[in-house]
Amino acid sequence: MWNDVRATWALLVGIGFMMLGNGLQGTLLGLRATMDGFETYITGIMMSGYFVGICLGSMFAPRLVARVGHIRVFAALASAASIAILVHGLYVNAVTWTAMRLLTGFSYAGLYVVTESWLNDRAGNENRGKLLSIYMVIVTLGLGGGQFMLNLADPRQADLFILVSMVVSFGLIPMLLTARPAPAFEMSGKMSLRELFKASPLAVISNALTGVAHGTIFGLGAVYARQSGFSVEAVSIFMACFLFGGLLFQWPLGQWSDRKDRRVVIAAMAGAGVLLTAVAVLLPAGSAWFFAAVVLLGGMAMPLYSLCIAYANDRLEPQQIVAASGSLVLVAGLGLSAGPILVSFLMSAFGTGFFFSGIGGAFALIFGFAVYRMGKRAGVDVEDQTPTLAAGQIGTPVAEISAPDAVDYVEAVISGEVEKLDEADDEVEKRL
Repeated sequence: MWNDVRATWALLVGIGFMMLGNGLQGTLLGLRATMDGFETYITGIMMSGYFVGICLGSMFAPRLVARVGHIRVFAALASAASIAILVHGLYVNAVTWTAMRLLTGFSYAGLYVVTESWLNDRAGNENRGKLLSIYMVIVTLGLGGGQFMLNLADPRQADLFILVSMVVSFGLIPMLLTARPAPAFEMSGKMSLRELFKASPLAVISNALTGVAHGTIFGLGAVYARQSGFSVEAVSIFMACFLFGGLLFQWPLGQWSDRKDRRVVIAAMAGAGVLLTAVAVLLPAGSAWFFAAVVLLGGMAMPLYSLCIAYANDRLEPQQIVAASGSLVLVAGLGLSAGPILVSFLMSAFGTGFFFSGIGGAFALIFGFAVYRMGKRAGVDVEDQTPTLAAGQIGTPVAEISAPDAVDYVEAVISGEVEKLDEADDEVEKRL
């Protein structure tokens, strides 16, 4: 496995810097918009542009990769993301910022496509779970580390915008200097939303609602914190708490869901999320207990995406898994785009506290629908469930793509070789 890490070090280092820039950028824009007097609902619309861009990028970026290759697409889209943040610093108005957020989302979707298809190609069936889990940790740490970079300069000045551009551009260097050849690339087939919903209504609904919660957190978290009177330092801690909670709980909850009816785990996490949003509203904002509640809330919210994907794969035939990924990304993208818009209107009309109410409402709907579906349909036998990491989903909404090894993965599932991934997961768990 470490040979695979050495073979992909340039890619992992590059995406790590990209995530540092992305983590700083999202929080910086929400904070700066509030400081500059943007209406909350305008900020919500502007921030949702990133997720709309993710949806568009997930559809078109694979075609670009197939046409001109991984390295050119990575370089071009990273450059576009670097330019977009500089435009934010030069022209502070909602229309320009919305357009640039859309461009940024499109660019990052392409970066995810390149990274994840490349990693899938380099990894074998016996160690894919380990390599992708390392990638997950790098992405999460990058996004979390970016929050603390908010304290390096005054958000009202252009310095942080320039810093984001520098960090993103720096991420290009190891990628462009790598001597290793890029992998071949193939587009996957597609499964319609109707077919996917028929196979697993819970996966579709819960994936969309999880997107609403995630979009609200990352689109409006800095807005909520600033309107609650947080200092710049406290804003960065607040946003990092969600990511730290996700990093802390991803493995144990994933392992639990592999050994239990996954619907029970999804319902339990959603129910806990509802309670934690209520606790966060009742606690004094900015207190130690408040931040502890946010860490736990992040622990319930962040892993839900991969659990929803894993549950969808439980209900699909092995040969359908790759084809269904595009529709799953689209569903998540719709939720991510809708969350900031819907909740920002609620915050404008009823107050800042509806930030947590919006997240809690999404969790409540997931809980209710999961319980409803448990009464309508028998569960999948635990021994027949697809292991969470073996599902090939790693927590980032990417595209309907298939590296050549994805076909090998499906064959491994059919032949029973996926048990090797269980052993890999257990070994990683022991090390953690």
